[in-house]
Amino acid sequence: MNARLVGRTAGLVLLAWLAAPIHAETTGQQRALAAGRGLVGSPAPRMVLKTIDGETIDLGALYGKKAVYLKFWATWCTPCRQQMPHFEHTYETAGPDLAVIAVNTGFNDSVEQIRRFRKELGITMPIVLDDGSLAAAFNLRVTPQHIVIGRDGHIEYVGHLADEQLNEALVTARRAGPSKAKRSDGVARADAPHYAVGDRLPATTVQTLDGRRLALGDTSTAHSTVLVFLSPWCESYLATTRPSIAAGCRDAREQVAAAAQGSHARWLGVASGLWAAPDDLQQYQQEHKIHIPLTLDESGVLFRAFRVNQVPTVVIADGSGRITRRIDSGDSQTLHDALSGL
Repeated sequence: MNARLVGRTAGLVLLAWLAAPIHAETTGQQRALAAGRGLVGSPAPRMVLKTIDGETIDLGALYGKKAVYLKFWATWCTPCRQQMPHFEHTYETAGPDLAVIAVNTGFNDSVEQIRRFRKELGITMPIVLDDGSLAAAFNLRVTPQHIVIGRDGHIEYVGHLADEQLNEALVTARRAGPSKAKRSDGVARADAPHYAVGDRLPATTVQTLDGRRLALGDTSTAHSTVLVFLSPWCESYLATTRPSIAAGCRDAREQVAAAAQGSHARWLGVASGLWAAPDDLQQYQQEHKIHIPLTLDESGVLFRAFRVNQVPTVVIADGSGRITRRIDSGDSQTLHDALSGL
């Protein structure tokens, strides 16, 4: 096992949730277990993955032959870093009956950052950069999130901690005999429509934090629509691991607050469901005195529809519902000019 990873202690792994971007009342393990309630026992999706090194992994071809261990993670995630010794050791000692795959969430991450992270920690397992498809298929809610699939192709375990429960699941998964492999008829979710500049907003209705319903494609008022994609923990949690992104989130929040005052545009803050629940979003709203409507995109359907993989991102549509501008993370001056035009 890589020497740089051996030096990490198991205690750090077991206490990793303390560093996570959430309220203390709800731990990462609780969130992961809740996310897995509808998954455990069901057939795993048969998806073809591409690693950052160009290799292809056919999950469906593994079912019936090997158990599969997928771990969702991010380079900015403190508990992910703390759990890497356990993860790397699992890969190095896996043997022929277990496939171990690292799945970067693709959320505020890039291939360059992943490569640097891999070199720094000496990671050797295959790494996949998710485009949101895996997150949707496996109900991603936290980082890290472990998915253990048995040899029979059924999901055995979903969790957050690198603890004995995970270790037991990895052992049990290898014992799940290949005789049930024919039952593993899980399929990947179809690629939903996505929306870019020039397209019209979808005829989607969302429920805001205060219980109101807002139709994105409603053009009856002939006013512009501004969608602000955000994470309620961006400013606080990323202040230490990604300070430039945290600053961008704060700047975007302040600019939106100023522009929304007296504006006739329709505003909607769309919060990622990663590491966030309604209570987290409500606390964020109260702490920063946010007056625009907020909605929690718990399953990530809006983030995927607009191909948003970083926050803050702002999408602007004109009075006819046609998307005219998109401002991605870190472009403060362009955001200022776009919002001033409203």
